[in-house]
Amino acid sequence: GSSHLPQQLKFTTSDSCDRIKDEFQLLQAQYHSLKLECDKLASEKSEMQRHYVMYYEMSYGLNIEMHKQAEIVKRLNGICAQVLPYLSQEHQQQVLGAIERAKQVTAPELNSIIRQQLQAHQLSQLQALALPLTPLPVGLQPPSLP
Repeated sequence: GSSHLPQQLKFTTSDSCDRIKDEFQLLQAQYHSLKLECDKLASEKSEMQRHYVMYYEMSYGLNIEMHKQAEIVKRLNGICAQVLPYLSQEHQQQVLGAIERAKQVTAPELNSIIRQQLQAHQLSQLQALALPLTPLPVGLQPPSLP
């Protein structure tokens, strides 16, 4: 019986070592998987922070531009109020009507204005990028932009 016991211990010790090794490899694989997930999340967090900063800067710029435009409007209203009394009664009514119409701007009108400004801006950028062109042959017209 005593010679049988050491062999049984060897078997169980070897078996235990194999189980520990398997568990360790499993834990290593889980660690690696979690590390990859953590790195991915850190990368996404960094990207989100970059977007946040970009949107914050855009928001801040728009806020400044809005205050600037409000100040311009205030000053122009002051100029109109100063000049208005010097106009004839008929012209005063025309100017007051024009001012009231200007205050009644609608969202579709704003969208149309913004679209026109974007198109003009894009056109000016394209023109700035254009290389010096040789004159077109007679009868040929430059391509039109959509």
